[in-house]
Order: sequence, then structure tokens, then C-alpha cells
Amino acid sequence: MTKTQAVSFSRTGGPEVFDYVEIDLPPPSTGEVQIRQAAVGLNFIDVYFRNGTYKTPHLPFVTGKEGAGTVTSVGPGVEDFNVGDRVAYAGADGAYSAERNIETRHLVQVPDGIELETAAAMMLKGMTAEYLLNRTFKVGPQTVLLFHAAAGGVGLIAGQWAKALGATVIGTAGSEDKIELALAHGYDHVINYKSDSFVDRVRDITGGKGVDVVYDSIGRDTFPQSLDCLKPRGLFASFGQSSGPIENFTLAMLAQRGSLFATRPTLFTYIAARQELIDSAKALFDIVQSNKVRININQTYPLREVGRAHADLETRKTTGTTLLIP
Repeated sequence: MTKTQAVSFSRTGGPEVFDYVEIDLPPPSTGEVQIRQAAVGLNFIDVYFRNGTYKTPHLPFVTGKEGAGTVTSVGPGVEDFNVGDRVAYAGADGAYSAERNIETRHLVQVPDGIELETAAAMMLKGMTAEYLLNRTFKVGPQTVLLFHAAAGGVGLIAGQWAKALGATVIGTAGSEDKIELALAHGYDHVINYKSDSFVDRVRDITGGKGVDVVYDSIGRDTFPQSLDCLKPRGLFASFGQSSGPIENFTLAMLAQRGSLFATRPTLFTYIAARQELIDSAKALFDIVQSNKVRININQTYPLREVGRAHADLETRKTTGTTLLIP
């Protein structure tokens, strides 16, 4: 048994519920390895667990889904990972810690040429972009799409990736600085949703036709306007709810706007099978190593200051990717 540092909470609420604590870390169990974490990714799903939007399996709880580090110990039955391996993951609770045990089914090897900090910054957001663009809706040269929160962590990756696929890429953002950032990361058009009607602007940009797909992680504040941006038989992909859950949704809304499709996908369904995880991560690593997608780490915080990081994320003070450093 060793000691390590972690961030946990015993009750749900605001960023003030976090405690920076010392915890006991046992040796890895069967099918697990122990890793020393180089960095931990900050994501809105962490906020959802902290504030009670998503229910935790127990309290106290160490949240966080994404990180990267080096294997320091291998548990019984593990054959595909060794001490010294550079690894990353997205989808295993307990990331807010300096060291941790993790089942190998969540892990992928980090290729040479990608820093561990970069891997920690891109796994969850990058594989989210991968499944949204390649599998939720197959984006290609004929696609015209709208991506909300274009200057966010997923948005900056998705803009570059969609442009690499040949799409016409429209985004929304809430300030001139964020608009400029998104335009430098693949977007053809970026709409200031605070000063302009994004529905009207999308109609102007598309000559009244609308877009093939809307990717919406905002939720309440952009619904049902997102539906009004779609072509007949277009797809509404609601993959988050940073402004709160969508309310008063009915299937009739889809019929009234042109036989629309709607889906509420999550990354963890798309990488539930081991091979799907490996394939998604490989697609992400490949496009980053091709330099078609750049991963910019725009903010870092010490792990012990995670409360400040959460507050900045929720008040939209952050752009792109944020890391917590143990």
C-alpha cells in the first residue's frame, strides 16, 4: 500500500466541494496496472458529476475521466502492458489523482512522437470528435455542418478534423477572441451567438438550405433553435448540456421541421468494445501526427487548484483544452 494525492468530493455542489486529500493506493489487481500520471484532462462531464447532474456510484468520489502517464506496476494476468509503457485513457473514473490503478481495457499505448501531456489533452475530446464526424454522421466533402462551442475543447479539434474531411464548417462562439480562435482552427464561418441569431446567419450562409448536421453540446440555450438550422431530414446530434438539459422536447418537433433525425450519443457507447477504442484512438493519433489537427493546451492548473479550474470552465473563461497537473 502506498500513499498518493487525489481530489475527491463527499457531497455534490459547486467547485467548493472539492477536497485535496491523501489516499491509500493498493497494488494493482488482476487486469489492472498502476500508472503515474503526467496530466489529467478537464472536461464538462467532470462538472456534471460534481454538481449532481450525473449520479456518482458512491461518495466520496474521485472524478475525472481522462489522463495519461507511465505504467509503474503491473497486476496479475496483464500481458499487453509493461512497466515503463506510456499510456492514455478516456472513460475511467478516478482521473483526479497523482497515481492510480486502472483496468487495462481502458488503456491505449501512446505512440512515439506524442507527448503525454498532449495525449491527456486530447483523448476524450479527440475521440468525441472522431465518433461524431466519422460515425454519428459520416462527414465528407458534401457536408455542411454547424458545431456549437466552436472554441471549446471538442470544437477546436472538430473544426480542424471536419475541414480535413472536406466539409463546410460553421461554428458558434461567444466573443470576438473565441471567433478568431475558431477561424484559425478550420472553421469557414463563426457566428457570435450573443449578438447575432445563429439561425438567421446559418440560413444566410447556406442560401436558405440549412445544414446537414448540428453538433450541439450546449443544450437548453440552443434548443430548439438548433433544429431550425437543419435541412429536411438533417440530423440533430445533442452530445452535451453545458447550459442545462433540454426541456419540452417532443418528436413532433422533428416532423414539423422536415422529418429530422435526432440522437443523444456519448463517447462511452462508441468505445465500449475494445477494438472500437483502439480504432478510435488510432484515428485520432494518426490525424494529429499528420499535422491536420493541432492540439493546443490553452490552460493548465495544479491538480490541487481544480476548484478554480472548474469555476473558469463553467463561466466560459477557458478555451480549447485544459489540463490538471498532479
